[in-house]
Amino acid sequence: MSGRLVLVRHGQTHSNVARRLDTRPPGAELTDLGREQARGFAAALTEPPGLIVHSTATRAVQTATEVHAAIPAAVGGLHEFDGIHEVQVGDLENRSDEAAHDEFNGTYRRWHGGELSLALPGGENGHQVLERYLPVLDRLRRQYLDDDGWHRDIVVVSHGAAIRLVAAVLGGVDGAFAIDHHLANTESVVLAPVAAERWECLRWGAVSPPFHPEPSAVTVRDGGAPMSADPMG
Repeated sequence: MSGRLVLVRHGQTHSNVARRLDTRPPGAELTDLGREQARGFAAALTEPPGLIVHSTATRAVQTATEVHAAIPAAVGGLHEFDGIHEVQVGDLENRSDEAAHDEFNGTYRRWHGGELSLALPGGENGHQVLERYLPVLDRLRRQYLDDDGWHRDIVVVSHGAAIRLVAAVLGGVDGAFAIDHHLANTESVVLAPVAAERWECLRWGAVSPPFHPEPSAVTVRDGGAPMSADPMG
């Protein structure tokens, strides 16, 4: 087997700037910085991917389009897939207040602790996220990565919270590490297929294995009280 999955978070959006829980497609568009980030991601690739896959969300489509435009035309084109969109936050959609962030983060943290049946209010539980997302990756593996003639990476433009959950489950990465290590816009997780249909996590953002948990990063409000980092990252 050859080739890897590069699960990359989309570029910065207007909702990211506003710290809004924007999860329901199509969602917000990229900012100018978000487009620059996508082009920067493409420039950092050591070789053109064999395929670029993206979710149905506008931000993923735009990021994938920028990446595709910035690399040699020999790449196998853009392909949209249902199922790899962001964790659906339900009743918390479009909220930017700290209480909404805390509720999302609390539920998401418990997913990484094994409580996948716990649902967000009016939204998804962890099992539902995995049940729609994993079949897409399985399909990409069977169709491309398991082919001895395939020698390139597949870039999957997706969403931060979904990527971290999926990558932790597939790569056997400690849930506390996944919680502590948010993905900034256009940061990625790299997964390689290994024997017995398993996956190995080769890179998580700027971190290489082994993946050890660290204290979560927080920012600070103007008044000095702690404020959560981008909850979807």
